[in-house]
Amino acid sequence: MNDRYIGQVPELSVKRADFPTTFAWGVATAAYQIEGAAQEGGRGESIWDRFCAQTGTIADGSSGLIACDHYHRMPQDVALIVAMGVENYRFSIAWPRVQPDGEGAWNEDGFAFYDRLLSTLASRGIKAHLTLNHWDLPQALQDKGGWAARETCACFVRYAQEVAKRFGHRLASLVTHNEPWVVAILGHQDGIFAPGLKARSIAFQVAHHLLLSHGMAVAAVRKTHPNLQLGIVLNLSPIYPASASAADIAKAKLDDGYIVRWYMDPLFKGAYPQDVWADLGSDAPIVHDGDMATIAQPLDFVGVNYYTRNFSSSGNPWDVRANAARVTDMGWEVFPQGLTELLVRLHEDYAPKALLVTENGAAFVDELKDGRVVDPDRLDYLREHIAACADAIAQGVPLTGYFAWSLLDNFEWASGYAKRFGLVYVDYNTQQRVVKSSGQWYADFLQGR
Repeated sequence: MNDRYIGQVPELSVKRADFPTTFAWGVATAAYQIEGAAQEGGRGESIWDRFCAQTGTIADGSSGLIACDHYHRMPQDVALIVAMGVENYRFSIAWPRVQPDGEGAWNEDGFAFYDRLLSTLASRGIKAHLTLNHWDLPQALQDKGGWAARETCACFVRYAQEVAKRFGHRLASLVTHNEPWVVAILGHQDGIFAPGLKARSIAFQVAHHLLLSHGMAVAAVRKTHPNLQLGIVLNLSPIYPASASAADIAKAKLDDGYIVRWYMDPLFKGAYPQDVWADLGSDAPIVHDGDMATIAQPLDFVGVNYYTRNFSSSGNPWDVRANAARVTDMGWEVFPQGLTELLVRLHEDYAPKALLVTENGAAFVDELKDGRVVDPDRLDYLREHIAACADAIAQGVPLTGYFAWSLLDNFEWASGYAKRFGLVYVDYNTQQRVVKSSGQWYADFLQGR
């Protein structure tokens, strides 16, 4: 809600040399969005498999059954990363691929796939950044209550310990959860993401258990891998009042509580924000003694997923397309200076040891023509947001990395395959990969050209 950056578009002559030599440049993906092979290799059913099978949940009626066929084309996809000069790869493990029921027996075929991925990355000099939960909870656990059940936290800790035991020494970093807000609110309050529930009280119990399981897993993994970089990834945005009215200003403060402070405050201050707790009333979660201390484990970093800013209104919603100068295919405003503002605010309010931009990118309508995909809007988006990162570093923010979303066009959750975020174009009929002009620019940027 700080207006010091409004209207200040970052300087665009950004170069890799403007960043510290230790700065981690990467690309990111998620298992369900790219792997496919959903019924191969002993993989169990996830909540997204079940959700996609329901009529009307996905815009184009699709699913992650095949996706980008990364499960079979992994070496080719790693070669794309290498060709770009990217040195860091953020990906997720599909929990149901390595433990079909979320508890009990491990699936060695599933672990073998990730072993091959890690070996391929290492052989090409690429550092691995692994996320344990990018939304694809085993359906068998959902049948027992899912993240609304406290018992799921213990299952997640055992899963985290097993992954760390097998792979921890091969990782540059380990993330517990990706965007718990999305799992809780879109999945359990709004019902538009898996598992498709619509109950605010359940959503906030889920949010609490995600944070609790994060803290439990960090504590457990740190005992066996004290030098492994451990963190969590949050989707965060600056929130602006839609007008100067007192009602809109108050609404923006509360919305900031729901989106930013509800997650950052427990992690760094050991308590939920009181204004949000009061607003929840009887929908506030059940919190046991000791939970908040468990959540507030010391972290090596916080990953920030940033795409746009948000507006709050007590009356009519802010019309993005009518008010924004540039809008992506998702209907999100292009606002790079919001990233600088957000990073500076997190540094000043919470003083994390390190911040990483773990996702940043944009969907635009892409066309494969004469073997090329020219996407100047995405290229500008990336360049401007990388410049916004440089601005944040200049203001003292301990920002240590940037991961573009995404390596590949992929299954974009409830939007299906209609929205393309990739630096690499995927023809879903042939699985042909074509590096877009934005991907070529990123490669040039990373290689100093």
